[in-house]
Amino acid sequence: MKQKIAIIGAGFSGLSAAAYLAKAGNEVQVFEKHDQAGGRARQFCTLEGYVFDMGPSWYWMPDIIESFFGDFDFKQTDFFELISLNPQFEMIFSDMKMDVPESLEDLKILFEQTEKGAAKQLEKFMQSAKFKYEVGMQEFVNKPCHNWAEFIAPKIAKSALKLDLLTNFRSYVSRYFKNEKLRTLMEFPVIFLGASPKNIPALYSLMNYGGYALGTHYPLGGFHQLVLAMKSVAEKQGAHFHFNKAVESINTKNDKVKSLTIDGEDYEFDAVVASSDYHHTETLLASEYRNYDEDYWDKRTFAPSSLIFYLGIEEKIPNLKHHTLFFENDLDEHIDCIYGDKKWPEKPLFYACCPSKTDTKVAPEGKENLFLLMPLAIGINDEESIREKYLQEMLSRIEKHSGISDLKSKIEYQRSYCVSDFVADYNAYGGNAYGLANTLGQTAVLKPKIRNKKLKNLFYTGQLTVPGPGVPPSIISGKIVANEIIKNKN
Repeated sequence: MKQKIAIIGAGFSGLSAAAYLAKAGNEVQVFEKHDQAGGRARQFCTLEGYVFDMGPSWYWMPDIIESFFGDFDFKQTDFFELISLNPQFEMIFSDMKMDVPESLEDLKILFEQTEKGAAKQLEKFMQSAKFKYEVGMQEFVNKPCHNWAEFIAPKIAKSALKLDLLTNFRSYVSRYFKNEKLRTLMEFPVIFLGASPKNIPALYSLMNYGGYALGTHYPLGGFHQLVLAMKSVAEKQGAHFHFNKAVESINTKNDKVKSLTIDGEDYEFDAVVASSDYHHTETLLASEYRNYDEDYWDKRTFAPSSLIFYLGIEEKIPNLKHHTLFFENDLDEHIDCIYGDKKWPEKPLFYACCPSKTDTKVAPEGKENLFLLMPLAIGINDEESIREKYLQEMLSRIEKHSGISDLKSKIEYQRSYCVSDFVADYNAYGGNAYGLANTLGQTAVLKPKIRNKKLKNLFYTGQLTVPGPGVPPSIISGKIVANEIIKNKN
């Protein structure tokens, strides 16, 4: 029977859920508070001619994204051109720099040059990581995680020990490599998961395979091209999108969601999928219908927030790659400021993305599009003077690396984005940028549930529920929730 389904939010999980639910024959209406789809992956253009992706910039796990398109008989190439980056990125240390090459064979050469015997160790590491990737991304992450019984399927149960669920990622990496720089290089991908490598299960070495082995890519026109493609897929299935429409309340009757209040009017639906911030979604409900109270959220470990700068530079910056990691300072010291002291770091690490090195369409000729990101603790003061102080710190380190001088004077467009902006734009709990950290205590069944426990037609999707933070997991999350609704309808 055809259902009338509302989806709150048009981020990746909402777009995914909309496409799958519409394909199954449902009437799907998507309500988005902003003027465009994408959530954190929105895009904006400036009068000066720059085109900025607002959030995600690492196109990893291309097979997972291709799988989404394949489910609707499309291919990624039907929508945008994907460039494989070489080098994938550059990592800057205090005494050297390291280019991560496009091919795994070349990466082995780099490892061997850095540490004798490391090429063989990398091969062993990647063999194990590939196994985790194939089991994890095909079996593990596709579970709705209602209970642990879902994980006793023969393939998962048989693979349990090889998945290294009870080993922390830092200890795991240290088994393979002694060189500190190689360890940092291998630990870097799990920072996207929102916790220290000391607190992330070794299962997530799958990230190294999904990144380093499968490559780092870039969609010409910007990461937002993926948003536009997914929206197009959903619309081709029959989904309808409504922009500048913030949901004001979720109304219930007889232990079911009855309607949504939008712009002061009530709209009735058979089911609702919340792709919006989980905690915020629950504040739209009467307290007795919420899955979790404030104390629950206060005790969760959240992924970091971020200080972001979108900069238009009026001349080319030499010696800067598309992706550059400025890791001259101690990783643990910065991480402790995020999860321990919850303060601004004294010696920060940061990331620079310069897509104009690859794409002529994102900046005027002879100029650069520069995106800077520094991970931060959630919930901290982010007034403009503090943001500006850290901009100067980042610019000075780019100057030292590139050889350019007085970069500040060459900025013709500048916009900052930080903790309070994540709260204002996305109702993000504490201003988090990436959702819940994938710690062992917040993995699988231990994450917030995708179904409301008291309202049988309210579902949750996105980076605060299963499978977790990141673009591919969010796409999978939308599919999981859609399948739950379709299964329960039949």
